[in-house]
Parts: sequence; structure tokens; C-alpha cells
Amino acid sequence: MPTETEQSNLAAVESFFEALQNGVEPAALAEFYSDDVVQEEFPNAFLPQGARRGLTELQEAAARGNAAMAQQSFEILNAVARGDTVVVESNWTGTLAVDLSEQTPAGSQMRARFAQIFEFADGKIIAQRNYDCFYPF
Repeated sequence: MPTETEQSNLAAVESFFEALQNGVEPAALAEFYSDDVVQEEFPNAFLPQGARRGLTELQEAAARGNAAMAQQSFEILNAVARGDTVVVESNWTGTLAVDLSEQTPAGSQMRARFAQIFEFADGKIIAQRNYDCFYPF
């Protein structure tokens, strides 16, 4: 049976995904992230070198994502909380608002499978690691 902290952290991740789906304003990400958060996105089709971001960079990336995506959704397939860590496996679907390339015009759908690890302190995300697998589109 999950502890109260584990349940709270799971609920925070669910709220985080819901906010992303609803096009959260970048400044509002501070509701979820600590000021000194470190997010790592490991190499994938869109970021071959991966990325390491703090809160400001996460907010900038959210603004770019909001401009590029007409909509996006997350389907949590599995989530496990242990102590201050939550591990999530999810499917992501996004519809482009802009042309990505000639072969991928606005309106195209993108799909990915994510594994994400969130670490919490005082109810906020202090570390996030994303392992992304984008499907061909």
C-alpha cells in the first residue's frame, strides 16, 4: 500500500501530465518544479545529443512545445512510487500545429513511448529523467 507521500507524488505527476495536455503556461511549471530542478532528456530522434535543463530552460522548451503542438495527450500505462521517486511509463500523442518538414506538415500526428523518472522533495519535482522512443510518423 503506497504511503501518503507516494500517493501525493503520484497525484502530482498525474496533474503535471494534465497541465501539459492543456497547454500549461510556461511560468506555471513552477507549480510542479523546484527552483533548482534538473531535467535530463536522454538522446532520441529529436535531440540526438540529449538535453540537460533547469527551470528556465524547461519553461522555454514548454513555450516552444506549445507553439509547435496543436494538442498533445499522455496515457499513463504504468506508474510506481517508492519513497520520493515516481517512475512512469506512458504513451504520448501529439498533433503538430506547424510544419515540421515537407513530409511532416501541420496536422500530422507524432507518437512516442516515454519512461520518466521523477524525484520529489517537499511536493515538487527536483529531478526528472526522460527516456523517449519516438515512433515513425
